[in-house]
Amino acid sequence: MDDGDGYFDERVASSYDESNAENFKPSVVDPVVDFLVESAGTGRALELGIGTGRIALPLARRGVPVHGIELSKPMAAKLRAKRGGEGLGVTIGDFATTTVDGSFSIAYLVCNTIMNLTTQAAQVACFRNVAAHLEPGGCFVIEVMIPELQRLPPGETFHVFAGQQHHWGIDEYDVANQGLVSHHLEVVDGELECFSVPFRFVWPAELDLMAQLAGMTLRERWSGWKREPFTSESTKHVSVWEK
Repeated sequence: MDDGDGYFDERVASSYDESNAENFKPSVVDPVVDFLVESAGTGRALELGIGTGRIALPLARRGVPVHGIELSKPMAAKLRAKRGGEGLGVTIGDFATTTVDGSFSIAYLVCNTIMNLTTQAAQVACFRNVAAHLEPGGCFVIEVMIPELQRLPPGETFHVFAGQQHHWGIDEYDVANQGLVSHHLEVVDGELECFSVPFRFVWPAELDLMAQLAGMTLRERWSGWKREPFTSESTKHVSVWEK
């Protein structure tokens, strides 16, 4: 970690877009933006963990004013260097507690980012922080995985989620404490590098209770951005809570 930038320091930020190229494809981004445009209406959007602008930039191009909260200064610098990035407001800080001016019709967290808050208290604080920023009737949208505990044999704590020639991804679960550490092993210039990030996995019902504590209620839940039905087989969910 580097100067309060969390796990997204200059080294990670410099290659973030390239190493996550699949998630930047229009086929991935467009359904997210379509969903958020519809949910935002004519109001402003607040992105928690805005990163390098994967969602914020195309959302802004669709006419939705976007402000972001971002812990990592190098990630925010990458955003500002992009076309249109200089026009987005970004506040540096922890999105569980950092406040910004004004109110918003929508706040959103995508791609498991709620799990970057590694305690239940921090996740609860995040919901309360969002509620304080939302207009009455505004909504909070989260995209997050369903914990893959069914993939773990009894007594096992490791699950391989990626296995390519130059990259291996291994999730290490601490079931009792809802802990998850994602280990990434990559071959870079002939040398093996390891990058590990801790998370706290969280269940849909637990998120609903956090929303209730913050004065919000569940409006809709889907298994994807195209409003696919949420079922017992869903591997993630897109949930919307209303203030």
